[in-house]
This record gives sequence, structure tokens and C-alpha cells, in this order.
Amino acid sequence: MHIAQLNIARMLAPMESDLMKDFREGLEPINTLGEQSRGFVWRLKDENDNATAIRIFDDEMVIVNLTVWESIQSLFDFAYKSNHADFVRRRAEWFEKSNLPMYVLWQVEEGHIPSTEEAKERLEYLQKHGDSDYAFQFKYAAKLMVA
Repeated sequence: MHIAQLNIARMLAPMESDLMKDFREGLEPINTLGEQSRGFVWRLKDENDNATAIRIFDDEMVIVNLTVWESIQSLFDFAYKSNHADFVRRRAEWFEKSNLPMYVLWQVEEGHIPSTEEAKERLEYLQKHGDSDYAFQFKYAAKLMVA
């Protein structure tokens, strides 16, 4: 099994604004780092090699990131133990805080590429029902790794 992940964020300003400059300029290097990371399988991207213009929610200010990884550990290492962690620490500069989960993980069969509809459904399930084997976050994933 592989791990799919969707994370979303509601921007504080349009992508082309000065406020989003550091984030916007960091996208290509961070996406490249992700694609070169151990365990990376796939990421959603458009003809411009990113996903910031792909809309799966009605809100034009919500951007998405959808990826597949060989393991929870490889995703965790990229997210929190690489230069990507600097972007995680700075997220309040660019994105609204939410009381709802803004990312979801789920297991997929090796070779399966999740659709945006599937990813959205998993996130909405997590937001409504909390962590389960169907849709979860990293803390719950640690339980799966031990099992």
C-alpha cells in the first residue's frame, strides 16, 4: 500500500499579490525537492507544473496539494524534516488558520492515482468523523505503522 495525501489552504491574498511572493517563489524549489525525495510517487500538477490553479472547492482562495508516497515515513520526512518544514512554519504568513483538519492521509493500492474528487471526499469525511482507517492524520498514522 502507498499513502495519498491532500492538503488545502485558504490564502490570505491572491497568489499574485505581494503577500504571497515568498510562497509563490518557493513553490518550484519545494515541488522539485518533493519529487526528488525518497518515497515520492506522484503529485497533482497542471500544465504549469503546479497545482495552485486547480480548484476542487468553490472558494477561489483555496489551493490544494495532492500527492502519493511509498510510505507514511517518506511523506513525514519530506513534510517535516526537509526544507519544506520552513514553509510549514511560515504558513500563518500566507494562509488562514482553520479549526478543521486541512490535510488528510489515506492508503491507496500501489499504482493508484487518486482523483481530486476522491481526495476531497476523504478530507470531508475526516472533517466530519475524525481519524479512522479510511481518512486520517499523522498521529493516527503512527498507530497504523505499529499495527
